[in-house]
Amino acid sequence: MNVIEKAPAKINLGLDTPMRYLDGSPQWNMVMTSVDLADYVNVEVHQKNKQIKIYTDSGFLPNDQRNLAYQAVHILRNRFHQRDGVTVKIKKNIPVAAGLGGGSADAAAVLRALNRVWNLGLSLEELATISLTIDSDVPYCVYNQTAHVTGHGEKIELLDPFPHYPVVIAKPKVSVSTPTILKKIDYEHLNHNVDIDQIIEGLETSNEELLFKAMGNVLEPLTNRSYPEITKLKQKMLMHGAETAQMSGTGPTVFGVCKKLSRAKRLQNSLRGFCHEVYLVRAL
Repeated sequence: MNVIEKAPAKINLGLDTPMRYLDGSPQWNMVMTSVDLADYVNVEVHQKNKQIKIYTDSGFLPNDQRNLAYQAVHILRNRFHQRDGVTVKIKKNIPVAAGLGGGSADAAAVLRALNRVWNLGLSLEELATISLTIDSDVPYCVYNQTAHVTGHGEKIELLDPFPHYPVVIAKPKVSVSTPTILKKIDYEHLNHNVDIDQIIEGLETSNEELLFKAMGNVLEPLTNRSYPEITKLKQKMLMHGAETAQMSGTGPTVFGVCKKLSRAKRLQNSLRGFCHEVYLVRAL
């Protein structure tokens, strides 16, 4: 049986980390939303063999147990004592190692697909709880709705949707290692340049001025030390008409929000000479 599941990219409207847990992982305080830049995940369950096979059209991704989609199959199959073979084919549209949660989105799509194929009857909340062992972004990607994400990434509070404005996403020609960036966080000197509570209030009251002013990413200065093109890209976005612009996740992707489609198209065109991967999307 074949199921095709859409796996949208995520962007961080606000990203803060108040402290580090004893196991070394960051505590998160984030607001995320999903956009209509997406991978497509084809999940086939069969009796031909009992193997898990992963195929992607990207030469940058592993096809073994290091792939988050593989881990999603393995975890769900073992937990619910399924014996079927599973083949996953991923059509990549989300840039790799970009701060857009592409691997997590693919893993979440696999979980949703297998939940249907195997008739497990799990709620999104139950799938999100199971998925935390894969990666901290997977629980959010199970939902793909604007949400307040806290803890290790497992606490998901759905929020009012982000305005349906055009969003220009640009990835510089560098790739960032998330574990490397997270290890560099110095909590004593971290600049908390984001107000998560005001972002939530801005969404709840449709106060765009408050929302845009409160948005931020505390990891942006940290990643920018190694990749200064992030700040240059952000400045170009603001100079060419974005209402707000910032890095997503650990980077290096930067996104800019525009109120008008015509302005977003001009921004997209102005960035193409500076950046190889530029996308014009909308929040879901």
